[in-house]
Amino acid sequence: MKRSDKTTRREFITRTGLLTAGVALGATSLNATSYRRIAGANEKINIGFIGLGNRGSQLLELFMNNQDARIAAFCDTYEPYMLRDRNLVDPRYIKLLGGQIPRMGENFPEKVEQYSDFRKLLENKDIDAVVIATPDHWHAIQMIGAVKAGKDVYVEKPLTITLKEGRAMVNAQAETKRVVAVGLNRRGAPVYQKLAKEIPAGKIGKVSVGSAFRINNMYPEGIGKMKPEEPPKNFNWDMWLGPRPFRPYQYNICPYNFRWWSDFSTQMGNWGVHYMDVIRWMMGEKAPVAISSVGGKYVLNDDRTIPDTMQVVFEFASGAMITFSIFEASSGGLFQYGEVELRGTLGTMNAGESGYRIRTTGNGQFQTFKNTLQAEEYNIKDVPLADGSSANSTGNLVRNFLDCIKSRQTPLCSIEDGHRSTSFAHLANIALAVKDRLQWDPEKEIFTNNKAANKLLHYEYRKPWTL
Repeated sequence: MKRSDKTTRREFITRTGLLTAGVALGATSLNATSYRRIAGANEKINIGFIGLGNRGSQLLELFMNNQDARIAAFCDTYEPYMLRDRNLVDPRYIKLLGGQIPRMGENFPEKVEQYSDFRKLLENKDIDAVVIATPDHWHAIQMIGAVKAGKDVYVEKPLTITLKEGRAMVNAQAETKRVVAVGLNRRGAPVYQKLAKEIPAGKIGKVSVGSAFRINNMYPEGIGKMKPEEPPKNFNWDMWLGPRPFRPYQYNICPYNFRWWSDFSTQMGNWGVHYMDVIRWMMGEKAPVAISSVGGKYVLNDDRTIPDTMQVVFEFASGAMITFSIFEASSGGLFQYGEVELRGTLGTMNAGESGYRIRTTGNGQFQTFKNTLQAEEYNIKDVPLADGSSANSTGNLVRNFLDCIKSRQTPLCSIEDGHRSTSFAHLANIALAVKDRLQWDPEKEIFTNNKAANKLLHYEYRKPWTL
């Protein structure tokens, strides 16, 4: 479609989606089947990708599976990722990281614009939406810049590297009214969508405890010990660091291994936010009021700056708690089934994206009540979905994001939910840093019993970057 002074591409996409969704579907959310029926369904959405490493490449494939998504632009600080050519990747990256280096080599039917600076991509008026899959410390700057440039945004988890960034992102979305989806993929899982309705309604009684864990035995080398070196010539290290203080490059920082360096990510942020999001969703909780963390670097003698062993307890005003464990120097599991556990007065539920199992509780001391709850097992493979949607949770989030660009509705994982769930990671890490049971005001988003903890809610960006 040609641009005109009266109607731009983005306005056409939005106007068509709003009109048809409102009239034909009563302004309800659109799925892939219903979208194909609306007028203008063949109008493609121009997508720009910022960050095309491991996760960015996975998202690229998922967006390419949707016929109404046109891959229009790439941006990365590492040139081979931007060029989509694995042959240009530093051989040391392949040796060190193997499968974490994307295969690339995709075929694109149309020319894809290439940028080494995301700001130039955002200036492109033909880009309708951007996918942000950069390291955590970049998300806030890039997402806020994108919505101010009139783009809709799909931003990966964890949403932020500091808690104050999250509220700034929420405010930016509210001011610009852009569609912003957060990649907490379990929001797109049909099993969890079902349980998020049934658990608050009393399916297993009153839930007092939710639990999850991340176990990854990295003994004995972990991410290794390395010395500073010059980065590859086709890697813009200064741009990769962005708002973070300058430090020399090391091959065990990036790509990928940044998740074990507290300046750039944490495993509480990398894995914890997924589980905290789905548990609090099913329990109907918004934010904790108290946080306790214990742990440290107990076993691994590597360069990481985050714990290899950590346990966290989040307490809620409702009279419930969530526990989360990170064990990166041992193996095995904590549950017989699934990835999360909810303990209720009538039963205990273990769940994962493929299904759940519920075990009924028996009487404890001095109790004579008769429990009428029946044991239950649910497997998504045995229950076809009426709308024909995929059980692939991230694929569902991507499809939902594209639909919301047209309908202008709130995505399955909103920016507010993304911020609240990511906050769990920041609260846990801060509690560990100050070695205190922290009391949290979820409305003012400040600690009420520790001034030192409040100083860790944000940091001073390196110039010229600002929030």
